Amino acid sequence: MGRFVKICIVGGGNLAHVCAGVLASQSNCQVNMLTRHPEKWNTQIVAEDLNGKKYTGNLHTVSNNAEDVAPGNDIIFLCLPGFAIEYVLHNIKPYIENATVGSIVCSTGFFFTAHRILGTKAKLFGFQRTPFIARTTEYGRSATLLGYKSKIAIATENISDTEDFRKTVEKLWLTPTSLLNSHYEASLTNSNPILHTGRLYSMWKEWKGEIYNHNILFYREWTNEASRIIIDMDAEFMKLLEVLPVTRGSIPTLLDYYESSDAESLTRKIRSIPAFQNILSPMKEVHGGWIPDFRNRYFTEDFPYGLRFIQELCKKHHINSPCIDEIYRWGMEKIK
Repeated sequence: MGRFVKICIVGGGNLAHVCAGVLASQSNCQVNMLTRHPEKWNTQIVAEDLNGKKYTGNLHTVSNNAEDVAPGNDIIFLCLPGFAIEYVLHNIKPYIENATVGSIVCSTGFFFTAHRILGTKAKLFGFQRTPFIARTTEYGRSATLLGYKSKIAIATENISDTEDFRKTVEKLWLTPTSLLNSHYEASLTNSNPILHTGRLYSMWKEWKGEIYNHNILFYREWTNEASRIIIDMDAEFMKLLEVLPVTRGSIPTLLDYYESSDAESLTRKIRSIPAFQNILSPMKEVHGGWIPDFRNRYFTEDFPYGLRFIQELCKKHHINSPCIDEIYRWGMEKIK
């Protein structure tokens, strides 16, 4: 890939902002942006972490036209919600050339969709979990890097020198990086598709229109009921992994990942994570308070473009998954 890397970031959300700042701040990296609102982007982008460290860089070209920014890149990197992946892959396909196409999130169907649109020989990579926790501060100009990950893992396909590519990702995204053995190990995760959906179900499975006096802190007000639900979902998920080409332990259980032993300790752990403290729930303000927002991406993303793939594979491989089935059914009904 060479020492100088050209990257086109596709998207305009929180992670796109932080990744643009981090990558553009590096002298050996040229960053282009493919985004729906190029007129709102400044030439300079800044990402600042909670310790005050700033990543400042200049964007080379920002456009809403793939022909302007997609050709000639080493990496085309998608920071997109699940519903946008298919459209964007069709859009960039004529301009990929020799680029490796990657995704910041793979649990929303990136590999499944890329195989169908780009073919089985396309050079692909994707993160098992996002490398950063991010929030946009000022659209097109600045973002806050709320938290780093101690390590990340990526899946690759059709990349000749995977070790060289791993080192490149590790350097660009500032995080120790390991290689996964199968795209399933990145495509299937118990992060948002289980963590978010189980929590939402625990909050509003019996909601009948009541108004809340505040927007619930999604993690800081986490409950033991939510923990019990996601532990049950995770147990069904682990049974699925046993019949797929997935290396044992490559996707840790939620209890292992959060260094917990039961529902109560998991609740304490989730409530205590510094980067999660101020994250609100998917709610909207109405007269007199707050109600659930079933059009929020926690619903429109994590059910049809997250939990869906787990639920469908459970059915395909005859894995009994009553908890996942019930929560998936409930969530899909809410977004109709």
